[in-house]
Amino acid sequence: MTEEKRYDTILYSIENKIAKVYLNRPEVHNAFNEVMIAELTDVFTRITKEDETRVVVLTGKGESFCAGADLNWMKRMINFSYEQNLEDSLKLSELFYLMYSLPKPIIAAVNGAAIGGGTGLVAVCDIAIASDNAKFSLSEVKLGLVPACISPYVIRKVGEGQAREFFLTGERVTAQKALELGLVNQVVPLTQLPMAVEEKVKQLLSSGPKAIAMCKELLKNVPGMSFDQAKTYTAEMIASMRIGDEGQEGMSAFLEKRKPKWTN
Repeated sequence: MTEEKRYDTILYSIENKIAKVYLNRPEVHNAFNEVMIAELTDVFTRITKEDETRVVVLTGKGESFCAGADLNWMKRMINFSYEQNLEDSLKLSELFYLMYSLPKPIIAAVNGAAIGGGTGLVAVCDIAIASDNAKFSLSEVKLGLVPACISPYVIRKVGEGQAREFFLTGERVTAQKALELGLVNQVVPLTQLPMAVEEKVKQLLSSGPKAIAMCKELLKNVPGMSFDQAKTYTAEMIASMRIGDEGQEGMSAFLEKRKPKWTN
């Protein structure tokens, strides 16, 4: 295992092509503040550039995944001007977009409560596996606020109809309800969470890394396109993938009944 850099609010390591990012403020249930936002932005920017990293796992230390915004940070924000609030909020928006558009898949291992922005972190991940004791809530309305920065990702994840109830009530839902909403992909007992994540990692590592990156581009871009735009965009993408090194290797491996080189 190689530690890349030391951080104050997160832990980060790479082992066997897997980057692991732990939210590491268990004493406040991994609530985020401006320091954690900056450190997560730094680490995901680094991961984007690291060829050795194929899959990212995001989870929390202690009993919670992420309790949302830190109370002390929120106290300071009460006295912020509009300009200061905008600057602060843009940093959070940029982090969510960075994670959502990362060319490598991110698995959220939701080991406990994910509240407010913590639910947003789940929504920007590609796959979310939750322990059966996890709880989820967009509780911003209870504070007279709104789940603004995370709304594009939650709405895409669960659909507008589900998001309306989730946003407006601030209801706290169980892991099973989150599964029914489409917010998470799988629910397992807490003791089985590491094994479930490991199995999903294996599935992702068996796929072509460039193909995964291009799938994420499709998922990001196609919903906003007309059918006329999409037909050209998608045809050009598959044509370029077929003649590319990875596509050539994958098709050759299939025809020759062997594993492709990227699985080594």
